[in-house]
Amino acid sequence: MVPEPAEGLADLIERFDHIALGVKSIESALPLINLLGATFINGADHPRNGFRWVQFQLKDGSRLELIAPLTPDSFLQRFLEKRGEGLHHVTYKVTDVEAAATRATSLGYRTSGLHLHPTWSEVFLHPSEAHGVVIQLASWPDDSIWSGHTLEDVLAGRSIDES
Repeated sequence: MVPEPAEGLADLIERFDHIALGVKSIESALPLINLLGATFINGADHPRNGFRWVQFQLKDGSRLELIAPLTPDSFLQRFLEKRGEGLHHVTYKVTDVEAAATRATSLGYRTSGLHLHPTWSEVFLHPSEAHGVVIQLASWPDDSIWSGHTLEDVLAGRSIDES
């Protein structure tokens, strides 16, 4: 018997957006991206949190993100030391991050990393309450401010995410 769903986040979720893999080096993961036939979308260095992110789109429209540490004290470096390379998080685009965080908390889920910014807002559901997976709930304007850079620009540190 399947229980009736409680009021959750369904009315706030726009779509599933991407899966992110934590890697030691974006460059070392590019052969996998090539194998999958994915094409570069965008990316940037995120100085506030000490990591670089790069997104790719697969033929079916799905997205894969690679994230790599830029500093030895970043959260991502700690993640890689503890768990190794692999799945870091899954991201759902939501209409209102603050409302999603409030509702998830009211339903007993632990959240962390609430960050509200005009170009990128996010909150995370803790993996201990999400069956071992970090779930990112995020919102951003549809017109990406990170477009216009090439993969080479991103790998050279010429695209900066100041959100």
